[in-house]
Amino acid sequence: MDGDGSVQVHLDPNLTIGTAKVFSVYGKGGIGKSTTSSNLSVAFSKLGKRVLQIGCDPKHDSTFTLTKSLIPTVIDVLEGVDFHSEELRTEDFVFEGYNGVMCVEAGGPPAGTGCGGYVVGQTVKLLKEHHLLEDTDVVIFDVLGDVVCGGFAAPLQHADRGIIVAANDFDSIFAMNRIVAAIKAKSKNYDVRLGGVIVNRSGATDQIDKFNAATGMQTLAHFPDLDVIRRSRLKKSTLFEMDPTPELLAVQEEYLRLAANLWAGTPALAASPMKDRDIFDLLGFD
Repeated sequence: MDGDGSVQVHLDPNLTIGTAKVFSVYGKGGIGKSTTSSNLSVAFSKLGKRVLQIGCDPKHDSTFTLTKSLIPTVIDVLEGVDFHSEELRTEDFVFEGYNGVMCVEAGGPPAGTGCGGYVVGQTVKLLKEHHLLEDTDVVIFDVLGDVVCGGFAAPLQHADRGIIVAANDFDSIFAMNRIVAAIKAKSKNYDVRLGGVIVNRSGATDQIDKFNAATGMQTLAHFPDLDVIRRSRLKKSTLFEMDPTPELLAVQEEYLRLAANLWAGTPALAASPMKDRDIFDLLGFD
């Protein structure tokens, strides 16, 4: 146990990712983690980095805008060979997306039948067996929103920084607070540290600013609630493929700035989560 009621799994040293910079992207369900992850992956690739994005949600749509399709999941292809991973070829589960971003969808077990953490572990093992991590500069885990799930915790064994996507509203910040607590608990045994928050789908940042000041969190980037971002998903496109407008170019520049800052190295935040009641008192309701 890690002292906070959470079971710590000791990482197999053979399953470490290596020299790549590894980021795990978190946030409540529906907040835009996949859109954020995919555009961040492209931004890293525009900086000349070799990028691998790993979707860790049973919906397996993390890389949808990169590949223009729902690619087969690792768990599906493993089932297809009766879990004899030596029979798989790289092209069975790794697909090249826009601007050379390599895409993998871990998938998930059928509902109520298994742990998402196992699936993430099998995915990293498979990538390691096929030597796919040795030639990668950046790995982005796009993680499901359920804080209590093993699939949530497993990427933290590999990540350098945990990044949270949140909107400037109470529900997003409440979820962010729980994620801060989870990452802080895991950081006692793993190398992962909090990197900060990406403010998404928000005109203002006042509520998140209050939370940051109270907890020690920090804003890494801010993306407004623009219709072009919604439309990019419908068009199966990243924001870097959409027709340029001044507002879109500003968003692209923010992603490139974010990628450059993450590559250079952001400070590890020693943020402290709040009690639930204290969040209500801090943000309150009019």
